[in-house]
Amino acid sequence: MSSAKSESERLLRQISEIAASPMERARAMPPAIYTNQEIHDLEQMRIFRKSWICIGRADALSEPGDYLTFTISEQPIVAISQRDGTVRAFANVCLHRMMVLLSGEGNCRRIVCPYHAWTYDIDGRLIGAPQMNRTEGFNARDNALPELRCEIWRGWVYVSLDPDVAPVSDLLRELEPVVDRYRMENYVQVATQDHVWDTNWKLLTENFMESYHLPIAHRATVGAWFPVDDTGFPDQRHSHFTYETFKKNKDATYGLAHANNDVLEGEWRRTSVMPTIFPTHMFVLAPDHLWYLTLMPKGTGQVHVRFGAALAPEVLAGLDDPEAFLRDTIGFFDKVNDEDRFVVEGIYKGARAPLSTGGPLSWMEREIHDFICYLSGALGG
Repeated sequence: MSSAKSESERLLRQISEIAASPMERARAMPPAIYTNQEIHDLEQMRIFRKSWICIGRADALSEPGDYLTFTISEQPIVAISQRDGTVRAFANVCLHRMMVLLSGEGNCRRIVCPYHAWTYDIDGRLIGAPQMNRTEGFNARDNALPELRCEIWRGWVYVSLDPDVAPVSDLLRELEPVVDRYRMENYVQVATQDHVWDTNWKLLTENFMESYHLPIAHRATVGAWFPVDDTGFPDQRHSHFTYETFKKNKDATYGLAHANNDVLEGEWRRTSVMPTIFPTHMFVLAPDHLWYLTLMPKGTGQVHVRFGAALAPEVLAGLDDPEAFLRDTIGFFDKVNDEDRFVVEGIYKGARAPLSTGGPLSWMEREIHDFICYLSGALGG
């Protein structure tokens, strides 16, 4: 048995033991779980090629030809709105010489390869291939981009490489009563950004899902509005997601229901829900806004981060100066992201240090234990 194989099996046993322990005695995962190449390869095979991955908001795909691109486990994909109002996802690679077709997001009437101008309709059919008339047996109508599973759930676009994965709505049915009161499918996206951070994807996932760090790492931004003792967790563990709830105090600039919000009542008007949908879709759902991350590892020490923010429709409708408000709002969340980037890149440096070890978890890190349980099951620990 190779030493690398032996090391990865030892790490899987360790996270299995942590998952089996009660929360009161749970510890953080060992540092090597974030740096081991065998673990990374196993994650690609057993998690990212088998799971639903959120690539963004559905309101970005409101018109025929609107598209979003992403890469899932080295497979470029594109989700594109169809003429009948549905959204379909395809491999974003030309059938000719494997050139990536589209990048970023936008709108197109046709998908044209930038290499040799092979052209596809938005339904994936090849409709043009210049200078192929002398190629024996070639017929453009016999070719189409491979289609992937694509589903919309509560305003989110999910894509999977696994044709047999269960529907998103089945996997998240128990989360629906928690989030549906906010009607987040009506929130309007106001920002989307893509970054590459120098950290392991699991460190960023763990950081986003716990609020233990908010009063410290985010003391200059969201941490100032966060009453620690109001943090709550679900009564039972769920296989495909976890979440916490927390309340903002009356001084909060963001996180409180707008005066014209006629849906939320009582404490829910200042309560936010912070779900993590495994493996890498995380969002803060507040009465007035939401902001989200969706991640894709680029090796053990880098992660592609897609960030987005959206506002409740009544917030947008009541703005006297929308441009100034959006500039201030996006700038605020950019600061929050900078604070997170500082800590998760620092933790990755620490994880590579020979004397580092994972310590005991706080009660406020309940979701990290949930995540460890998910990883243990998904990786076969």
